Amino acid sequence: MRIAIGSDHAGFEYKEAIAAHLRRSGHSVTDFGAYGNQSTDYPIFIIPAAQAVVRGEAERAIVLGGSGNGEAIAANKVRGIRCALCWNLETAELSRRHNDANALSIGQRMIPLELALRIVDTWLATPFDGGRHARRIQELDCHEAGGSQKDMVAILERKSSL
Repeated sequence: MRIAIGSDHAGFEYKEAIAAHLRRSGHSVTDFGAYGNQSTDYPIFIIPAAQAVVRGEAERAIVLGGSGNGEAIAANKVRGIRCALCWNLETAELSRRHNDANALSIGQRMIPLELALRIVDTWLATPFDGGRHARRIQELDCHEAGGSQKDMVAILERKSSL
């Protein structure tokens, strides 16, 4: 799988470890920085990693920071991204099964590296369940495209009548 990865300074060490882990597992990794642990601003590195997914240059993105919160927010500013902040295996699995998350955010200061690697593996291996969850993704896409609540309800009604 082609994976874009980015971090700020507070996620740099995990970014390096996760990128190496992914490469050992046979994935192609594009590193959008940061390239050291000197203080920097996360949007500079996170937004390009998320944009790579939207452009089709990567299938998924992994973004890292101290808590992962700012990185998830930054990635989710990119139209077409569904970035999930995950802190255990269950949140990683559900983000894929129910939300078809195409970006994963992890906080280096929040969890041990061994757990972060297991979260990455779980998140990459878990498929999207589709079904009722697919309708919800369509509703999100409708909103991103400028649709109204009425447009989103129409998606629900159309699915209910099938």
